[in-house]
Amino acid sequence: MTGTRAEGGGEREIPGTGRGARASLQSMAMGERHQLADTPSSFEDAYRAHRLALVRLAYLLTSDRFVAEELVQDAFAASERVWATVQDPRSYLRSAVVNRCRSWLRRARLERSRQPERAASVELHADEMWDALGRLSPRRRAAIVLRFYEDLPDDEIARLLGCRPATVRTVVHRALADLRREMGRA
Repeated sequence: MTGTRAEGGGEREIPGTGRGARASLQSMAMGERHQLADTPSSFEDAYRAHRLALVRLAYLLTSDRFVAEELVQDAFAASERVWATVQDPRSYLRSAVVNRCRSWLRRARLERSRQPERAASVELHADEMWDALGRLSPRRRAAIVLRFYEDLPDDEIARLLGCRPATVRTVVHRALADLRREMGRA
């Protein structure tokens, strides 16, 4: 199924969105205060308040701006259907985005593992920390981003990653060791 997002008078396909999300996504993109019959107006307020922060979070997890925007849009589209039952919008949306990022990273890793290896290209990068963060495993990258960017406690990170708080501390410790090792090479 595909939805659309209005851009400059035209429409662009958004993969993975449902048909029911089409009208509300178009109205939000056009800046209208259109309220669906079963959706509280606070959904639009949450969209405006949290979208940019969630896109930044998704970008830090996926390293791809366009994928981050799509994943956040998908999370909002899926959240709209159950919005009336959501008690803590920020946590719910953050969980939805982190879960979509983890799924996307799993699919990307699977796709990379099934492609033939390419010859290494030489590129110069100005941001060593960003490069080192990109070389971490998805789980370690997620733990570092959630700890230091989102400033979440171990219990919340554990809930988002589906593990125990002690595991979070171990993953963060190992990720920091990997980052130190990577930064020492550069």
